[in-house]
Amino acid sequence: MTVAALEALSFGLGRTARACHATGHRFVLLTGDRSVYRHELATQDSRDAIEVIDVDTFDPDAVRRALAHVPDLAGLINTTDTWSGPAADLAQELGLPGPDPEAVKLLRDKARVRRTLHRAGLSAGTSVVVEPTVDSAESVLGTVGLPAVLKVSAGTSSRDVWIVQDDEGLRAALTEAEERGRGPGGLNGELFAEPFLAGPLYSAETLSWEGHTRLLGVLSRQTSRRPAVREEAAAFPVALPDDELAAIERWVGQVLAAAGHDQGFAHVEFVRTRSGPELVEINRRIGGALVAEAMCRTLEVNVYEALVDVTLGRRPRLLDAPLRPTGPAVAFVLVYADEPGVLDGWAGLDGLNAFPGEVGWYPVRAPGDAVQHVGDQRGCTGMVLAEGPTAELAGHRAWSAATTVRPVMKTAAGR
Repeated sequence: MTVAALEALSFGLGRTARACHATGHRFVLLTGDRSVYRHELATQDSRDAIEVIDVDTFDPDAVRRALAHVPDLAGLINTTDTWSGPAADLAQELGLPGPDPEAVKLLRDKARVRRTLHRAGLSAGTSVVVEPTVDSAESVLGTVGLPAVLKVSAGTSSRDVWIVQDDEGLRAALTEAEERGRGPGGLNGELFAEPFLAGPLYSAETLSWEGHTRLLGVLSRQTSRRPAVREEAAAFPVALPDDELAAIERWVGQVLAAAGHDQGFAHVEFVRTRSGPELVEINRRIGGALVAEAMCRTLEVNVYEALVDVTLGRRPRLLDAPLRPTGPAVAFVLVYADEPGVLDGWAGLDGLNAFPGEVGWYPVRAPGDAVQHVGDQRGCTGMVLAEGPTAELAGHRAWSAATTVRPVMKTAAGR
């Protein structure tokens, strides 16, 4: 039998393949761009374990034809936001286990999720869809007020997000959104506004089955100063009091139930406000970047085994297993290019082994890649990971090491 993935997150393919093989299944990746997975595919274990099918994954008919040639297809994995809807539709069409496509579509619409939770009493504020034009300022002020966040309903990688504090900033953000909407690719979904949440940002990493949700842990998240809105660092697991962890587990279970997510992983970003947790967004997948790697190391279990269980339509064993953070805490820092250009390499990688914490380098880009945007996650060239006895100390180690790594860019002038 075979388990196939319709694209995937950049990291975790090797662990996914091992989880499939442990159940006696082959693992096949369908992708339109192998370079996304260059780090994973370069390791010996992954080369032996992953079969790659090159196909235009934005073409549903091409994907159908490719899957028709996969022998004994038993399940279709999807760990991305972009392909979550198409994967759910295909699984239903092929009679494979999978989530309700309508629930997936709801979770891909951040504006609808906010309104749904507001009606359920699980979000203090609501959202309003607006046209990307300065004329929409009054609608934002009347429905959401200031400060506010403007973003797109199906956005990813912190792209097209504006935090506005005053009327001038609101009008400037709407003007910029209008310009981006006219540019190549436009905006990814509808533009909407919602209240700004004051407090530190976290993510709850969860696993659900038939409506029961288990909290696997809480990850800290550090973001950049405005105007760039991008993630800079993360650490796992956050040391919260037992009663607060229990309260977050109850809250996130209620949020996911109201949003219609009843099976599989979820990466739920939230802000711990003065009045309690408030949702930022729900990603119906295992955490991206090195989140899942951190969970595997800290919990000393291959969490991708649960992904395979859910894909095959069975209750994930991780849901009932003893869950203790017996391994090291883990933190990682994203290393961004300072300016657009062509990546020539990195300075400082040779010195990483001098730092404590079993420091590792996880490249996202390769020399020769063009980096066009540096204001969101698209500007990330790689990540520095470090371990420690606590998430706080792992974070200190990762940050100190990451400050010594610098992307070297060739600008348009060839410098």
